Amino acid sequence: MSKIGKMPIAINEGITFVNTDGNVVVTGSKGTLSYQLPYGIIVKNEEGKLTVSQKSGADNSALWGLARALLANMVKGVSDGFEKKLELAGVGYRAQTSGTELSLSVGFSHQVKVKAPQGITFKVEENIITVSGIDKSIVGDVADKIRKIRPPEPYKGKGISYQGERIRRKAGKAAKAVGTK
Repeated sequence: MSKIGKMPIAINEGITFVNTDGNVVVTGSKGTLSYQLPYGIIVKNEEGKLTVSQKSGADNSALWGLARALLANMVKGVSDGFEKKLELAGVGYRAQTSGTELSLSVGFSHQVKVKAPQGITFKVEENIITVSGIDKSIVGDVADKIRKIRPPEPYKGKGISYQGERIRRKAGKAAKAVGTK
């Protein structure tokens, strides 16, 4: 029995939920998301709460909790949205937005440009890049792609990191040389 799958999902006012033949569409103030339910998963809308269950005899208990978690993320996304914050650390490292494009100066001989997929917006304030949107997986993927452009290095901590991420630091050559004398 899935602990996550059993929990109901609360639907706030202003969110509409439509289930037609396993295709779930959730609409809210921020936008619309859809999801195709796996075979054997049933979603019911009862008194402002969604309950996810399995058909009897269907052997897909691994997808029960996953389907519930994805539906909960859809409900939260269309009402509140998701965002990831990235920090730039390094001398001369800058980020700028122009329309739907993010331009990064992170120590290369050229600027790196990142185009925002549909539904994603970028905002830059004092070396902090905010990636926001309604789909949690797309927001996380875009933030990860930006971080991979210049990941934080362990000696000085320069690079692009998630806000609040702890970077494991290493001692440099000078610290080793002092210890061996």
